[in-house]
Amino acid sequence: MDRTELLRQIKDEVLNLKESPLYQERVKNGVFPVIGEGNHHAKIMFIGEAPGRNEAKTGRPFCGAAGKILDELLASVGIDRKDIYITNIVKDRPPFNRDPLPKEIEIYGPFLDRQIEIIRPEVIATLGRFSMDYIMKKFGFADYYTGLTSIGSVHGKIKRITRQTDHLGQTTMVLYRTSPPTSQPAEIAASEIRPSSNSAGLFVYQNKQAEPNVLSDIPADEP
Repeated sequence: MDRTELLRQIKDEVLNLKESPLYQERVKNGVFPVIGEGNHHAKIMFIGEAPGRNEAKTGRPFCGAAGKILDELLASVGIDRKDIYITNIVKDRPPFNRDPLPKEIEIYGPFLDRQIEIIRPEVIATLGRFSMDYIMKKFGFADYYTGLTSIGSVHGKIKRITRQTDHLGQTTMVLYRTSPPTSQPAEIAASEIRPSSNSAGLFVYQNKQAEPNVLSDIPADEP
């Protein structure tokens, strides 16, 4: 079965995920789950936390103001959005854009795991502390994560950690300070985000202020 069909299966399952505590909220508001969007053979996958209001209305991740900021970030390092894949851990919007709850992450996490298995990206970029937490633990970086209580804990640091994993072979995590796209850290990102030919990379993009939303410098849809 090809990747498109496998991803379509995930979409169908999420659409009918009645055991999710967010299912009734979706039906009540007449909105959509946000499964993911992009190149099914992407080398770079961006993972956010959960859809916002605009995303739930359209079924598309990072649209509107959020999409504009992301597109500008990608353009600053020479990447076209059509060449990446972008998704969230939680596929349905939590009410009032609140933080995802542990139970919600537990329910939706396996769908994200399958998306990673299907697309097999060389680089994973997390957007927000919940996706950072999930991916760091998934790829065996829990020991490094111990003691980090927030994104601010890694703000201002550049650290490369390489470890063998069963999933993608040689996996590298890079933590680095974030800034507007035209500044030096984006230039660092440009060199780090381009996958090498002989290793898979885990690229963690964080914003110091993103504490509870996906990216705090993206205009909020609601209070």
